Formats: sequence, structure tokens, C-alpha cells
Amino acid sequence: MPLTQKTLSHLDERVARPGYDRSEVTVGIVHFGVGGFHRAHQAMYLDTLMNSGRAMDWGIFGVGVMPPDKAMADALSKQDHLYTLMLKDGHGNLDARVIGSIVDYAYAPDEPQRVLDVLTAPSTRIVSLTVTEGGYNIDNTTGAFDVDNPVITADVAGLAEGKVPVTMYAWVAQALQIRRERGIEPFTVMSCDNIQSNGDVARSSIAAFAGLVDPDLAQYIRTEVLFPNAMVDRITPVTTPDVIEAVSDVFGIDDAWPVACEPFTQWVLQDSFQSGVRPPFEEAGVQMVADVEPYELMKLRLLNAGHQAIAYAGHLCGYTYAHEPSSDPLFVQFLRDYWNHEARLTLAPVEGIDVDEYCDTLIERFANPEVRDTIARLASYASDRIPKFVVPVIRANLANGLVSTRAIAIAVTWARYAEAIDEQGQPITVVDVEKDEVLARGAQQKDDPLALARSTRWFGDLADDPRFAEVYTAQLALIHEVGAREFLSILNKSA
Repeated sequence: MPLTQKTLSHLDERVARPGYDRSEVTVGIVHFGVGGFHRAHQAMYLDTLMNSGRAMDWGIFGVGVMPPDKAMADALSKQDHLYTLMLKDGHGNLDARVIGSIVDYAYAPDEPQRVLDVLTAPSTRIVSLTVTEGGYNIDNTTGAFDVDNPVITADVAGLAEGKVPVTMYAWVAQALQIRRERGIEPFTVMSCDNIQSNGDVARSSIAAFAGLVDPDLAQYIRTEVLFPNAMVDRITPVTTPDVIEAVSDVFGIDDAWPVACEPFTQWVLQDSFQSGVRPPFEEAGVQMVADVEPYELMKLRLLNAGHQAIAYAGHLCGYTYAHEPSSDPLFVQFLRDYWNHEARLTLAPVEGIDVDEYCDTLIERFANPEVRDTIARLASYASDRIPKFVVPVIRANLANGLVSTRAIAIAVTWARYAEAIDEQGQPITVVDVEKDEVLARGAQQKDDPLALARSTRWFGDLADDPRFAEVYTAQLALIHEVGAREFLSILNKSA
């Protein structure tokens, strides 16, 4: 059965659906980056509130700015912006729910004025973001916005010529400028991406872009616009044909772009909004806190770095899905040793969280065979992820006199993966925003084992630290000599 507003009442009775009148939902949030994670997470929380009769003036207006977003716009439009969220637990149980909190969507290049109108409407009080770890255009070495990025320079030049914005930064900056000129309070900018201090990073990026256009606007953004930090967590793989087939076969719903994810979900959000105006998120299970940092460091250095720990070595060992290495005692020991002896040493106490239990839960989540999260997804965009998830652990421990052999090993498995040839001599498809440089440095490792680590954008000055360099080069030689599986076995025995 096609999924539309008209067919909702005819769906399989096992499928939960909006219990509210969607015609009464008005837009309060504009969201950039409507992908699987946003639809499994933030949009789900808003739908939960609406089902309890709350937040009816916080409907989501999705905005796409990248060419692939056009397909999402088309898919959602045909379904009245409804979609199926399917939860998959580790025992093969499936649970389906139709989400109705997204009430509109525009592909910005096709409808620029409509996007600008909704961004500048007083009723829009939050602009939220899921634009990926690399979507903030930050130089990993300096921590500054990359003003020399050709996409940025072209967007700035285009605005000067009166052209419509291209990037998220330009849309947000221009909307804030118009609101300021019209005396409309700025919206809160709420990042939901997996980066430490994501609100601070969003502020830095958007203000830096604005500064290229109007220094006064940049100062206004830095001082008058609020950017709450957040920690978000829900494993949400890319939608594959088998997910679409399962939604159709099991629940009888013809959904062009459903989302499948694990049952676990967490959102820790700094309670910092313009004039205190926000949805009552806490009523849907969001942890509203004054300081997010302890929670986000826990997640980034345990869960996200844990994914990196199984990704590259997992591929080299012949695994396809995340649950496979996560059920392998060799990998489980490596993960636990990394967490217990290295990552946890860099964390502050986290109120309300039992970290031992959290790590146990991570193993269970990673090993969920029904989610079918792919090793390829976890291994992609490493040049964005390794610097944010793994390198900080290495640095923090070195500052305290400890060499993080397992964290370094994660980086080494990436270095081996970056050579783009597996242990059977077959090509590895490397997916990365800096693919050319990753491959070039990977190819140099035969002559210079530190070639990848010498990238200051990814590793800072770690290659100049003899403690790091000695372990890194020895491990890279070892993984070449004995292969990934024996490499991890040797590391585990050294615990």
C-alpha cells in the first residue's frame, strides 16, 4: 500500500502512526541534512511529542542543498513527507512506525525564495543541522574554518553578485542577516552531528563564513545567536533495498525511503535556546543539561572510535557487516582493552551513566545482526573521523605520559586500509572527502611508514613525537608482516 496521508488509516494495525492531526502542525524548525539519522532521531523525538499533544508548532521543514538531496525531496513529496521508521533488535524482531513530524521539504536550488521565506519567518525558531562530521569545513590542524575552500570562495563571490546561496553556511548567514535587519529575533542553531562541541563548531563555521561577507554580521552571530551543544546516538545504517523490501513484505507499506535503525536512542542537549523557547524535549526522553562535554566525549571516544576500531581491521579480515567482528572474541577483547586501558582514562565522570554498563551495551549494539550496518559505511570518511574520534585519545594520554598502543593501532589499520589493496590482493574502495590525498599517502608508506601520519590536518604534529612514531611504524610493519588478524591477536596478548 502506498504511504500517504490518505492511506494512514488503512495501514497494518501493527504499524504505529501519527495520532495527531498533521494539518494542525505548523513549522517551527528548519532542518538542513534530512538523511537517515535525522529521521531516526530528531524527527522521531518531535513525533513522540506530537503524539502526546505537545509541540504542534514545532513541525520540521527540511532543506536540501546538495545534489543528492533532490532524490529525498522527490521521495518525501510523493508521500506527504511521511516515512516508515523500522526498529530492528538483536533477536530478529521488527517494529514499524510512521513518522509525521516533517511537514514540508524543499530542495533549495529549485526553490530558493521559499527556503529563504521559511528561514526568515518569525515562527521559525530553530535551525537544526545534520551535515556530517566533514560538513563544517574545519581544518583539523588549525581548528579554523577553511576560507580557501573553492566552494566557499565561489559562494561568497556569488552572494556579492546577488546570486542565491549555495552552502548551508550561506543560507543560515543570509537568513540571520535579514532577520536582524527586520528586527526579528534570531533562531537558535542546533547541530546534531557527531563532533565534539558541535554547537561551538557550528557557530565558528557560520560566523567565519559570515565574516567573509559582512564582519558586523559575523560579530552578531558570535554574540547574539545561540548554538547549543549536543550528543546524539542511534546507529542508523544507510537505507538499502532490503530495508525497502522488508517494510513492504512485512508491513505492507510501499515506502520509497524508509529508515531502519537499532532500538537504542540517546540525545543529550544543552539547554541554551533563544529566549528559552524550545519544544519540551525532556518529555520525549531528551536529557537537557547545562554541560554536554562529558557525555559527548564518552560517546565519541567509546562508540565512534569503537566503530573505527572494527572498521578497517574488520575489512582486512574479510568481514562485511559490523555485527560480524563485534561477535568475534578477538575484536571484542581489542575493543574492551582500548576502552578500559586507554579511552576511559581520558574521560571525566559522566553523571547518571555507568560506563561499564555503557560499554557492555555498546558490544550488544554493535553485534546486533539485524541492523546490518556495513563495514564499508563505518570505514568511510576516515580523514574526518580518525582526527575527531581517535587522535584526541592518543594526544590526551601522551600528555599524561601514556602511549596508547591500541588507539595507535586503530590509526595503523586505517593506514593499511588506505593502501587500497587487501590481504588477498583485491582492491579496496576507499570513500573519503580527501580520497586523493589518502590514497597518495597510502601509496608512499612503503618508503615512508609515517606518510599518512605526517598529515598535520589529520594527526597534527604527532609524527614528530618519537613515542608515537616508534609505536606507529613498528605496528605498520607488523600488520604488513602478519596480517590484520594476527596483528590484533599480538596486541591482545600484550594487554
